[in-house]
Amino acid sequence: MNTTHTYTVCEECRKVNRVEVSPTSGKAPVCGHCQAILPVKNGISEVSATGLKELVAKSPIPVVADFWASWCGPCRSFAPTFQSAAQRHGGVFVFVKVDTQANPLAGDLYSIRGIPTVLMFKSGMEINRQSGAMPAPMFDQWLEAAKSP
Repeated sequence: MNTTHTYTVCEECRKVNRVEVSPTSGKAPVCGHCQAILPVKNGISEVSATGLKELVAKSPIPVVADFWASWCGPCRSFAPTFQSAAQRHGGVFVFVKVDTQANPLAGDLYSIRGIPTVLMFKSGMEINRQSGAMPAPMFDQWLEAAKSP
């Protein structure tokens, strides 16, 4: 079986964890430092503004963050595209979701003016952003363009 890993931040102790993404595992991943359950599901982490900041600073691979809210129709329509991309590109990118309603500081911190907005970070810096829901082929092109130096 091909094993893929992702990275996430423990919301309890703020440590970055490398997590195996295995759809057949059935067990929730836990923090290697404090043993808290990590917010990773199907290769996507749910993070706060602080968690995203930590992950962006420490992740060895690019981080793709989807800023969204549950009441947002375009956000809900983009969610399956984001999920599918996370399954196909896991291990190359870290995929995270930031709920702007639950984490209003995140929208302010990253100057989010509309949702959904997807940001990509590489080596601690924002390298790209796209506002609005993207169809799967466009999102894949957006991701592929970031792989090039």
